[in-house]
Amino acid sequence: MPPVSEEVIKQYKSLISELNSHNHHYHVLDDPKISDAEYDLLLRDLIKLEQQYPSIFDINSPSQRVGAPPLEAFEQIEHIVPMLSLDNAFNDVELQNFETRVLDRLKISTPIEYACEPKLDGVAVSLRYSNGELKSAVTRGDGSFGEDVTVNVKTIGSVPLRLIGDEVPEFLDVRGEIFMSKVAFKTLNEKAAQTGEKIFVNPRNAAAGSLRQLDSKVTASRPLDIRIYSVGKISPSVALETHSSMLNLLSRFGFKVSRKIKVVKGIEGCISYYESLANERNKLPYDIDGIVFKVNNFELQEQLGFVSKAPRWAIARKFPAEEISTILKDVEFQVGRTGAVTPVGRLEPVFVGGVTISNVSLHNRDEIERLQIRIGDTVIVKRAGDVIPQIVKVVTSKRDEKAQLIKFPRYCPVCNSELEVSSSQAIIRCIAGVSCEAQLKESIKHYASRKALNIDGLGSSLVDNLVDKGMLTSIVDLYDLDVNSISSLEGMGQRSSQNLVSAIEKSKSTTLPKFLYGLGIREVGEATAKSLANEFVNIDKIMTATIEEYLCVHDIGDVTAENIVSFFDRISNRKLINQLQAKGVRWDENQRYNYSSDNLTLVGQVWVITGSLDSMTRSELSDKLEALGAKVGSSVSKNVDILVVGSNPGSKLKKAETLGIRVVSENELSEFL
Repeated sequence: MPPVSEEVIKQYKSLISELNSHNHHYHVLDDPKISDAEYDLLLRDLIKLEQQYPSIFDINSPSQRVGAPPLEAFEQIEHIVPMLSLDNAFNDVELQNFETRVLDRLKISTPIEYACEPKLDGVAVSLRYSNGELKSAVTRGDGSFGEDVTVNVKTIGSVPLRLIGDEVPEFLDVRGEIFMSKVAFKTLNEKAAQTGEKIFVNPRNAAAGSLRQLDSKVTASRPLDIRIYSVGKISPSVALETHSSMLNLLSRFGFKVSRKIKVVKGIEGCISYYESLANERNKLPYDIDGIVFKVNNFELQEQLGFVSKAPRWAIARKFPAEEISTILKDVEFQVGRTGAVTPVGRLEPVFVGGVTISNVSLHNRDEIERLQIRIGDTVIVKRAGDVIPQIVKVVTSKRDEKAQLIKFPRYCPVCNSELEVSSSQAIIRCIAGVSCEAQLKESIKHYASRKALNIDGLGSSLVDNLVDKGMLTSIVDLYDLDVNSISSLEGMGQRSSQNLVSAIEKSKSTTLPKFLYGLGIREVGEATAKSLANEFVNIDKIMTATIEEYLCVHDIGDVTAENIVSFFDRISNRKLINQLQAKGVRWDENQRYNYSSDNLTLVGQVWVITGSLDSMTRSELSDKLEALGAKVGSSVSKNVDILVVGSNPGSKLKKAETLGIRVVSENELSEFL
């Protein structure tokens, strides 16, 4: 290896500085100073020096823009500060309710400033810098942990590898949205069509797929961009009073921030901004799915604080749902993890809300009766933002005389066991348990999910394949899988098989709440699993507790207690737990799982949801309620505290009114929470 002279080092650093400057002018300022050919010559000189003198290589060299050797898998990294989600508003009234809550909590009556910015439809990431150099890039993930996509993010020209200026902070964690412009998306799909490669459905999917490539050279070939929208942490702290001034500082550091950011006074200013940008939406060079409004003053933000997984000082005003008509071609019945048999409508594929929809859940018998829907009907499909699509109406005037009534099965469509009809007649259920192949598959997927044992790499299609091949007949069989058996499956190489075996081994070290949640006990979500772990401490006491003892746990009601007793009464379930422990699944029984008291505003309350929701899915609402300490039930009884009613509710509403249970509409829900 040739010796490195001071002159070579000086030349190398000069090239890095010059290329970084040109990158900033081209990708951030949209003001290129040299031609692409001239830039390529400079980059070639840099790469030549790195090849000739490997010892001088800088990890944040502009040469990394073209990609690095492929990764085996993405590592999980914990966020220094959690990446929170935002509450949503879907109309002006909900925005005004948001301001009312803000002003009430601040104990003021005069309007305050809000920073308004477009909500880009892309992939959220956290970028960490140490002494001005990019050290890591992490996806949002579940808000607490995300995937390490540093190598891929380095290929994005608008991401600074080194911050600009002499007064950069010692540490900086910024959050931004990686996306693909409409023109870039169109060009990418045109090239893909010519080469027979995958066609992406929309720019967001294209951005997400490009960012999660194990080969960063593929990412480098994709036209990705970024906009920075907030700071997770900055050290030492800076004497700035507002969110907008912080974004200006970030811009001076070399970050690309939205040019559409505007500071307004009061919620009326927010509504005016929303209307203005909504009219301009289709002309923007990128997709947006709404507007984000943030209390501009940092001191006021701190006073307002957080609730559940969202800040009280910010809200997203989503654009109206998109609706389009199509044909219901058929109805099939799917069996879920708990045996519930759900009707799924097969649609004539239709593009709505940014995605192609070909399937839609019809939920249950009540929903089908409410819609008066038949196979062959023309239906209106609605999708708002990321909300799961739903059929909102049947166009009966277009009904063909050959339209068929939907008939519910008497026997399980998977295992042919006789189905059980619930007391409400709304849900039919296969009670065969994991001897039903569909329930076995869903149970394994649930056990391996992120909130449970978190087995990275064990995706849905792989579980299906392993069960179909007879390699998994129980959750326990996961711990007997080896590299050779997995790699024998189509699409599974030696490396990916080894990664999966390692992930399965890693899952043996868990926590008691995650293990309980992973068992899939009906009505036992994350919050209830934590409550059980804190109350009983070890699994043996949980398995042998009486229904009266379960009812003493703060958020467990009659239905949940009965489900827990029923689960542990089954010899097969007790045997499963013993077998998993024998395989090495373990946890620290001295650990306690505490909630912050600020997040437990609904402790002891039982909620039930009925009807179709516009602002979120039932699952999303259940997660929010459970995060606040509530128990979310599936049926109405005297023990229910509140019934959330969406559009076109079923029989649950009548029963709640008869029992005198408090009813909350979807419009009231945001304010209530």
